[in-house]
Amino acid sequence: AANPPARPALTRDAPSSQGSSHLPQQLKFTTSDSCDRIKDEFQLLQAQYHSLKLECDKLASEKSEMQRHYVMYYEMSYGLNIEMHKQAEIVKRLNGICAQVLPYLSQEHQQQVLGAIERAKQVTAPELNSIIRQQLQAHQLSQLQALALPLTPLPVGLQPPSLPAVSAGTGLLSLSALGSQAHLSKEDKNGHDGDTHQEDDGEKSD
Repeated sequence: AANPPARPALTRDAPSSQGSSHLPQQLKFTTSDSCDRIKDEFQLLQAQYHSLKLECDKLASEKSEMQRHYVMYYEMSYGLNIEMHKQAEIVKRLNGICAQVLPYLSQEHQQQVLGAIERAKQVTAPELNSIIRQQLQAHQLSQLQALALPLTPLPVGLQPPSLPAVSAGTGLLSLSALGSQAHLSKEDKNGHDGDTHQEDDGEKSD
């Protein structure tokens, strides 16, 4: 049998040449897109980094503020603890003095003193709040007088604003603050008087 005629071989030279002509443009286009995409991602990461840095700085500032408040409250609680122990020791010594003096009184006076001591021990929260309000009002009045601000009288029928209810813990903090402010003002006054005396002595020596 005769062999069938051979078919002409298909050559890929022409398509390959056309593909090779378009390949550099496609490669160039893909590289440019990749660079733009990398640039956009870098800018996005940089923006996120800037935002996280601002948030980190804010948290660091809040942490410093919280540490400052912690130190302040720790010093305040330590001072209150010392003051409570001091007052407890004073009460203990006063009770001892009362117990030593009580037998020298007559029977009638002993009963009166014992009743007065028991009544003095029964301090209620409303009484404590009233005492704290009075001390706060006196302190505010002294501050206004120190600033030399004129106190205008209230209109007829108008009551002065009442202070909010004070709890036991808040009352102790207020008393501690008043005591510390009074102590500081006393030290400032003593320092000012000392400076005045030094100036007077200097003038006399001249």
